[in-house]
Amino acid sequence: MSDKDPLKPKLWTPRPVAETMAVYSDWAESYDADLAKRGYHTPQRVAQALRTQMSEDGPVLDFGCGTGLSGKALNSLGFDPIHGVDITAEMAEQARAKNIYERVWVGTPGQPPCPAGSYKAIVATGVISLGAAPPESLSIVLASLSSGNLLAFSFNDPTLEDGRYDAVLSKLVSDGALTILSREHGPHLDDMKMGADVIVARRN
Repeated sequence: MSDKDPLKPKLWTPRPVAETMAVYSDWAESYDADLAKRGYHTPQRVAQALRTQMSEDGPVLDFGCGTGLSGKALNSLGFDPIHGVDITAEMAEQARAKNIYERVWVGTPGQPPCPAGSYKAIVATGVISLGAAPPESLSIVLASLSSGNLLAFSFNDPTLEDGRYDAVLSKLVSDGALTILSREHGPHLDDMKMGADVIVARRN
């Protein structure tokens, strides 16, 4: 890993959207190799959790698809078709090159990624988290779901410790917008001894 590794000193800190985009833009070419060396489990865990709750075929949107690691995990479990969206063009380019996605596009920060009900499920692996998308992104993604659609996502340990993300999730649940179908803590990054909650929820 280079001296410009975003995980050193710390990726998980609040920052403006433009700064976050710059971090991931610079990281795009080495992202897959860097995370492979660290032991990155969350994409496969999220895909497996969604597969447990969603047996039928249908379009899935990989929100914040990055370089396509999440799409690769979804593909390995038979999800088809898979579309991807990311706000960083360099990351989206890496995802497109994997030939996993039927379509990949660059989204607009703070805007719902698609019209409500376009996908049976939206996946957000490591996206709605401290240092990446802000807590209100949960509500933004929710606007792209229709009743019965699923949302599979993760909160890593720094995000859980922050508390604001869980507060937004709890409010959505208490307001009746979402029902949590499964939630399990497990490994996220081995070399940092970091875990993550993987959550699957249904839009009511």
